[in-house]
Amino acid sequence: MSTDSIFYTFVNFLGDMVMLIGLVFVFLGMLGLIRLPDVYNRLHTTSKIGTVGAFGVMLSILIRAGFTPIGVKAIAVGLFLLLTAPIAAHMITRAAHRHGVGLCKESVVDEYGKACGRCKK
Repeated sequence: MSTDSIFYTFVNFLGDMVMLIGLVFVFLGMLGLIRLPDVYNRLHTTSKIGTVGAFGVMLSILIRAGFTPIGVKAIAVGLFLLLTAPIAAHMITRAAHRHGVGLCKESVVDEYGKACGRCKK
């Protein structure tokens, strides 16, 4: 077996493993959307889908395609998602809290509610 074929086999294996990790995060995040009780917990899982899951898939595309135009586009999309998904989830959560969307009955601490109460005075 030549060195090039071992290298390409390793790169394909590494790309497959990163893709599998990303897809596992997407799957677990989707289960969280079904199972979690309120909008705040669900937004938490969707931000994980957007950051870890999608970034893993985009990183695997970069590993398999290399620095070709499709690989560069994939990593650019992955970095964009990595930077914007947590900020968007925070803003949606903050807007929901300010508009009075309640927490689930199992939630016992509302630190943000205390902080908003101080801001309104």
